[in-house]
Amino acid sequence: MNAKRKESMSIMKKIMIAMATGILLGVVCLWLRESLTAGGNEGTWTMINRIFFQDITQEKGFYSLGLFYIIQQLFMRGLQLAIVPLVLSSLSLALCSMADPKRLGKIAGKTIGTFVGFYVCGATLAGCFAYFIKSMGWFSVNLPSTTTSNVATLESYNPLTTVINAVPSNIVEVLGSNNSILAVVVVAVILGLTMNALGDKAATIKNLMQNLNDIVQVYMDFLINKISPIAIFCMLARTFATYGTEYIRPTLTFMLATIFISLALVVTIYPIGIFLLTGLNPFKFAKKIFKVGMFAAATQSSAATLPLNRKTCIEELGCSREISSFVLPMGMTINMNGTTAMHMVAITFIATAAGIDITPTQLITAAFLSICVAMGTPPVAGTTLIFVIMSGLGLSSDLCMVAYALVLAISYLPGMAVITLNVVGDAATTVIVSHKENELDKDVYNS
Repeated sequence: MNAKRKESMSIMKKIMIAMATGILLGVVCLWLRESLTAGGNEGTWTMINRIFFQDITQEKGFYSLGLFYIIQQLFMRGLQLAIVPLVLSSLSLALCSMADPKRLGKIAGKTIGTFVGFYVCGATLAGCFAYFIKSMGWFSVNLPSTTTSNVATLESYNPLTTVINAVPSNIVEVLGSNNSILAVVVVAVILGLTMNALGDKAATIKNLMQNLNDIVQVYMDFLINKISPIAIFCMLARTFATYGTEYIRPTLTFMLATIFISLALVVTIYPIGIFLLTGLNPFKFAKKIFKVGMFAAATQSSAATLPLNRKTCIEELGCSREISSFVLPMGMTINMNGTTAMHMVAITFIATAAGIDITPTQLITAAFLSICVAMGTPPVAGTTLIFVIMSGLGLSSDLCMVAYALVLAISYLPGMAVITLNVVGDAATTVIVSHKENELDKDVYNS
């Protein structure tokens, strides 16, 4: 236990140092960029950008090295490489070892119920906060003259089609893509339950899944422990260095409001929820899940954070391995309450900036639509889903689209806080469900 604790603290310390130094270097580079541009030395910045930050896959990247970009992409692709085998092996083994398959229904019901509860709390508090800012006049901005022809949108989508898409027609196609994680979950559930029913007859495939799971765990431990600090440093430095102040200034209020409400929800609804539903010390949870939140913020990917989140829930929070292997992949696909909180702020900002007086009733409608699309749509960017909410509220004017374009342009920094809210919510739900099922090791949790 002591060795594991020291290792975990070492990982957290490395991640924190990487984040601090990466942000510092990025801010320095941003200042250098603005200074060189203002002084007419754009060529110097162009050379620096080509060596370190340039996206080499773009047309302008042909003559660039893009060292930070390459490290960032290799790390993220390395993490994504393990997502499907990790979900498939861990979830199927969890269900295979479950003595009573009927427990699956109870666990699923408690999991979804907890997710919905956090959704409602998050949307309510974020809506009240956004309406307060709007009432203070802080969302009233002068929209810039800009084109909206390149605004990313999402076609009308019926969330019920998720039920159809969850059952794949081609297992090879599903296992070959990270864009159908919910279908992978369904395949893993079917595989796990059928192995459970066959018993010893399925020993061969069970051993195969166990070996696959062990291989993925060793691979992920290497990436997280050895590579992640370097990659996080490069990712944050590149993000801040390539962001120009021309994008930050118009939507600074929206950006700060989203970050504030997301972080406020992280430190309130989850600890309070754990205390009220389990009676456990919420500060233990906050301390141990801190590094997971930092990792999620740096990578901006709940899928990439899944291995570290699972390891933390099992080894440090005392959650059941079986329940963790079920709740966390499910949370990765349907728990986007951070996205819903961001939607409430974004919709209020877009409407107000466009001169529309949004009402509390419209915010309630927006919250309902946001929860439905967040839980029911495929894993797409949360800012893209804003367009669905806008369509449902009739926010379709040209000024609304300009404000939406600004939200898209500045989405990265608020997204760091949003993804943290999502990921920590997965862990909190895992703790709650494990406790309700009497599968939580309190000695490990309180250690």
